[in-house]
Order: sequence, then C-alpha cells, then structure tokens
Amino acid sequence: MPDLRRQVLESGKTISRKAASREGSGRTSRTNSAQNSRHTSRNTSRQPSDDEDAGSLSDDTAISLGSLEDADSLDTESNNTDWTAELYEVVEDILDRKRSSVFGREETYSAYCRLSKFHYVEELIRHRVPDLLAAFCRSVKMETSVREAILALRALELLTITTADYTIFENVESLLTRTIRDSTSTTVKAAAIHCLGTCSMFGGAGDDGIQDQMTFILDIIASDGQSIDAQSDSACITAALQEWGFMATEIEDLESESEDSIQIFMDQLASSDPSVQVAAGENIALLYEKSYTPQEDDDDEGDEEDSDGNDNDHDSDSEEESFHTGPKLVKRYNAYHNTPELERQLQSLATVHAKRISKRDKKSLHSNFSSIRTTVANPRRGPMYRTAIDQETNRPYGNKLTVRIGRQGIMHIDRWWKWIRLNSLRRVLQGGFTIHYFQGNRAVLDSLPVVMVRMDTRNGRKSPKKGARMRQNRRWAMQEFSD
Repeated sequence: MPDLRRQVLESGKTISRKAASREGSGRTSRTNSAQNSRHTSRNTSRQPSDDEDAGSLSDDTAISLGSLEDADSLDTESNNTDWTAELYEVVEDILDRKRSSVFGREETYSAYCRLSKFHYVEELIRHRVPDLLAAFCRSVKMETSVREAILALRALELLTITTADYTIFENVESLLTRTIRDSTSTTVKAAAIHCLGTCSMFGGAGDDGIQDQMTFILDIIASDGQSIDAQSDSACITAALQEWGFMATEIEDLESESEDSIQIFMDQLASSDPSVQVAAGENIALLYEKSYTPQEDDDDEGDEEDSDGNDNDHDSDSEEESFHTGPKLVKRYNAYHNTPELERQLQSLATVHAKRISKRDKKSLHSNFSSIRTTVANPRRGPMYRTAIDQETNRPYGNKLTVRIGRQGIMHIDRWWKWIRLNSLRRVLQGGFTIHYFQGNRAVLDSLPVVMVRMDTRNGRKSPKKGARMRQNRRWAMQEFSD
C-alpha cells in the first residue's frame, strides 16, 4: 500500500496493486533469492580485515578497501550467474519509458547501478550508450522524484566511468550545471556536483573544460553554497570541495590559482561539519604538494632558499628522500603567502578537544589534520606520513599509507593526488572498485598507479611470519595491465 500511495503522490496517476507488483518483481526477485541463499553457506570471499592482515605490511599504515557492507554486496553479486541476462533486461526496461512508472524507473536505475558497479559491463552496453545517456538525462531533467533523479545521476556517473565515451561531457554539461543551480532539492544538487566532476574527468572535458568547471565549483565553495541557492548545505559544500580536488589532480600547473583557492579553503576549515573541514584540508595539502615538482637537469644543485628568505631544512629533506621512491622534488613557488598562520589553524584542528564534537569525528580530525599539517610544513611528504625517532639508530623513520585492493593487491599512497583520486573512484564504484581495477577499466587504471601484488616464495601460498623473517621471505612483483 505505501508504494501505491507514493506513486499517486509523485506521478499523479493511479495504478492497480497487480500492476505495481509486476513493475517491481523483475528487479527484486533475483536479488532477494541471492541474498537469502547466501546466508546458508560460509562467506568465503570476504576481504580480510585490518586485524586479520596485521603485521603483513611492515611499518606502513594500512587500510582495507571497502566496508563489510560492500564485501557482503560483492559476495551476493558474485553468486548472480544470470547477471548478463539481467543487465539486458534492465537496459530494455530503462529504454521503454512509455510503459514505466516513477517507481519502476527507480528500481531499474537501482538495478543498473548495482550491475554496472559490481561487473565491468563496457562491452555489453557499448552500442547502447547514446540511448542510455538520453534516458538518464531525461530523468535528471524532469526530476519527477528526488530518488529517481539521484539514481539517474549515479547511473550516469557509472556509465561515464565504464565506457570512456569522450562525447558525454559535451552532452551533459549544460544539464548538470542547470540542475546544480535550479534543482529544488539540495540532495540532488550534491549528486549533480559529483556527477559533473566524474563527467568532466572521464567524459572528454579536456584541461580547459576541467578548469572551467573548477572555477564554477570554486564559486560554490566561496559563496558557501549561496551561488546555487544551497546556503551552508554541508552535503553540497563537501561535494564541491571533493570534486574540485579531484579535478585539480588533472591540472599540472595551479600556481595562479593557489593563493586565492587556499584562502577560500581556509574559510571552510571553520565549518561545523568535519567532512567539509577534511575535504578543504586535503585540497590545501594538494596545492602545497603541487608547488613542488620533480627536479630537472637544469636545476641548481645548491642549497635552495624559500622566497620568504628562510632556508629549507635540508637535513630533514635528505632524510625524507630516503623514504621517497620517486625523483627529488624541488619547490617552484609559494603555495600561500602566510604558511605559519595556516599551520596554526591546522594544528588547532589536529588537536581539537571540543565537547560538541563526537569521539569518532574528533579522531578523524586529529588523524587527517596531523597528516595535512605535515604536508604543509614539508610538501615532499604525502598523506598519512608520520615521523618518529628510532631508539636504536636515533634516525627518523616514517609510515606511509598503504591500501589493500582485493586479497593480494597493494597500493602505496605516498602523494595527495593519489589519495584524492582513490577516494573519488571509491565513491563512484564503491565495493566494485577492485573488480573494475583488475578487469581492466581503462578510466580506473589511467587514474592510479600500478598495483603491487604480494607473492609468497615459500610453502606455496602459506603466509610468512611477522617481523624480519616475514620481510625476508616476501617479494614484491609489479602487476602490469594490458588494454
């Protein structure tokens, strides 16, 4: 009965109980049966937790890719042996709009998102991209229901990141910017901001188009959402900050934008929402990181001096080089004119103890802004870098962020651009990130470095023991991916 009432309110049409059940049965029957059947067997494909893999990553800081909920969904979908037939059926239902209802479109879009997230469907939908694009855009434009519009935007993101069709951006840019400005729902606005970032990065915007969208999004942040009639809406501000950072990773030179952008992001550090604060801080760290580039042959080898007259700490830099596996990084310009003031603001967030902040948010602020402040102080150091003193050698050492991808994949996140791209891809693909990575999704592979694959060299697949013996018996092999 609630579904019938919902359709009456949203579409203005009445529908029989029999028709309503027919609309939803095709989308839910297979999913329900798979979900019910999985509880009778042991979950053998769940990814190991951090505790289960503790000690196997030396002194790196390790995180698992995906939540337990994502792992459960992946396990359920992996048992869906009829997913290709279901996908063809879903696509046909999406394109058959004349005989669909609001609820029916919501269900088909939800099914499309599930299937294209947990399966790499590029070959199966390649010839239907223009039709699917038109259907998703129609739902976004009509905005008959908030859920339909949001699911259509999610489906559009997945279509873009799956097909690598470089005509998508030019077909959706005006619609997405209009939706961001004119939608009556701030939730739809936030989803459209995310979709605009994804379509810009993977839909053929190019550097000029990406920079235009960065300017548009920066105006949203600077006005605290007022420019799109979403005053102080944390979801819209967070989405704008995240997508600005995502697109900024693609632009090589941000010297002219750095000063004004950092000032705008500093204003957002005063937000009451931790997600806004962290996203703003990550963008600041990215801009400081971009002020350093690899050393070139014609660069001076002598001591480097900051433009504010302070000598660099070369002892610290030389120690850092022992942990940085890439080329030596050289400062090119000042990212911001008043770094000491910025560092004070970041330090206050790294040690905040206000009672109004939850324990979980406080922990997030402490860990994130400790890392961000470290990068601002020395942009050669990437995310999650920690320095300490080895009691035996009296020399500094550090931890770097390591991400597990699947059971064997390891990715070292030693730069902020890698961390920001990884988070953006995980937001779009969620628990399906690993599948898209290892099945050769070109958009994903081109966005992140090659994964390191752990291989044991003794006793077959038996895991080595912890400590030094483990490090001696584990070798690392580079996994190359072909087209």
